[in-house]
Amino acid sequence: MRARSVAAWATVATALTFGVAACGDDNKDGGGGAGSVSGKTLTIYSSLPLQGDSRPQSESVINGEKLALEAAGGKIGDFTIKYVSLDDATAAAGKWDPGAVSSNARKAAQDKTTIAYLGEFNSGASAISIPIINQAGILQISPSNTYVGLTDSAGAEKGEPDKYYPSGKRTYGRVVPYDGIQAKAQASYMKDAGCTKVYILNDKEVYGKGLADNTQTAAEAAGLTVLGNDGIDTKAANFRTVASKVKSSGADCMMFGGITQNKAVQLWKDIHASSPDLKLFGPDGVAESPFTEELSASEQKVTYVTNPTLDPKLYPAAGQKFFADYKAKFGADPEPYAIYGYEAMSLALDSIKRAADQGGDRQAVIDQFFATKDRESVLGTYSINENGDTTLSDYGGNRIEGGKLVFDKVIKAAK
Repeated sequence: MRARSVAAWATVATALTFGVAACGDDNKDGGGGAGSVSGKTLTIYSSLPLQGDSRPQSESVINGEKLALEAAGGKIGDFTIKYVSLDDATAAAGKWDPGAVSSNARKAAQDKTTIAYLGEFNSGASAISIPIINQAGILQISPSNTYVGLTDSAGAEKGEPDKYYPSGKRTYGRVVPYDGIQAKAQASYMKDAGCTKVYILNDKEVYGKGLADNTQTAAEAAGLTVLGNDGIDTKAANFRTVASKVKSSGADCMMFGGITQNKAVQLWKDIHASSPDLKLFGPDGVAESPFTEELSASEQKVTYVTNPTLDPKLYPAAGQKFFADYKAKFGADPEPYAIYGYEAMSLALDSIKRAADQGGDRQAVIDQFFATKDRESVLGTYSINENGDTTLSDYGGNRIEGGKLVFDKVIKAAK
């Protein structure tokens, strides 16, 4: 699937929203618009990419979500919680696909028992699903979206974020800090590593392009010289021409805004082959084993990755317990976003709990989500603001050793 611009995804999202609106109704049974779920079974949907390089990370997130539901005993008060995992990727795309995302969102929107929707993993995918879920009046929480424009107008494209909310009401939020913060973390990490001249590349998708633009702003504010901010052709067989351009620019560092699935590994190899001493910076979009395991030892030595997940010992007791429980149950350490999957589910369940006898009322649950204040969680204590963003702001700086992410430092990147 060819990478599209932010505007292109917004156009797709708008068209799909009108489609789901026609499928719903206006009664209070949950079929269309906010209403109450009848009965005592509430369904929480998860939509993540389960094909291609995304699979290990997504499966880890799903495991986290399941652990949170198990911790609650599968029930909240008198309500039994049904969990449904959906795949927003296709074999043909090898990653998330607009049609699959739309189908998942429609399925949840048309299910009269749906109370919450956890997803998507990729910001471009959420640009499509948010309007559909919003039109149905259902709470949506992403464990991983970081694109600024989904919730905030600062540093976003024209018309964002309002274009994603056709109902005129906010129904979406996230438990991970957005890219206005990650951009500052990238700039700080680059400066600490001795960068002075940076060349920025991006994969042209909503997340990648948005992060690249915000990083350019943050880098320039930090006193770094940005020599370029170019989109790459993700269909290209190699990036030797791009690598030559970066080398001739005189940059001492390169930053990539994008995801593993858009040929990040090939980009790394071509850039490193052309400029072996160039320091290479990647965001959370490549903070996963399908990326780290494919880099050579020499490529790993010059790679720096920002990621909101910190060293386990830096989390509160509940967070440390999560890591221990995860490894005990699944026999391996989790991918970085597993703990955010756990918290996304936990927050959805807590919003239902705080709605008390209105736990089956979609708007009541949405209201409780936005009323989240000083929540003590596996991630630490945080609140959700009026835009749906978390007050958490610490990012982790990571290196790569033996094909694995190794925590390097905490990067303080306050809003």
